[in-house]
Amino acid sequence: MTLEVPGTIRIPVAVLAERRPGVTRWADWSWQAVEVLEGAIPDLPPWTLLREAEGRALFLAGRAEVALHPTDTANYRDNLAAPAPAIWVVLRAAEGAPQGLLLHAVTLDPGEAQIYADAGNDLLEALPLPPGLHAAAEAFVAAHHRDREVHKRRRDRADPEAMARRRGGREDEA
Repeated sequence: MTLEVPGTIRIPVAVLAERRPGVTRWADWSWQAVEVLEGAIPDLPPWTLLREAEGRALFLAGRAEVALHPTDTANYRDNLAAPAPAIWVVLRAAEGAPQGLLLHAVTLDPGEAQIYADAGNDLLEALPLPPGLHAAAEAFVAAHHRDREVHKRRRDRADPEAMARRRGGREDEA
């Protein structure tokens, strides 16, 4: 069971990934997510070969949904204000999967992308934010963002007598 934050929207996208010959002797191939498609998404199975030339192959890695949550609008706003707003694609190694990879996630949230980067096991690519997603994210932030007041809690004053040794207790009997 997945809990959904009220007001969350999901935008369908597709991801193109490119396989290139490896540049080291330890890797036969190098993978890179190269584009996020919006709008008319091809109805093809994941990892359909689209084009192959000069040792490179372009695949439709799969379809995904970009979720925009009302609680994360500050992160989306920061991304949209960046000089080059980005969308992050996460490809994850999976045994038995076509090409050995799965399209795991697509996000506009730089905080979520950082979590995947910290894990270090996934292939994470930052790509230019497509215009339609940019407009949808701006409208979503305008509709849902609320500046949250930082409430600083005042610490309780320590009672120095509470930490003192008891008088008349066992320590004094010895």
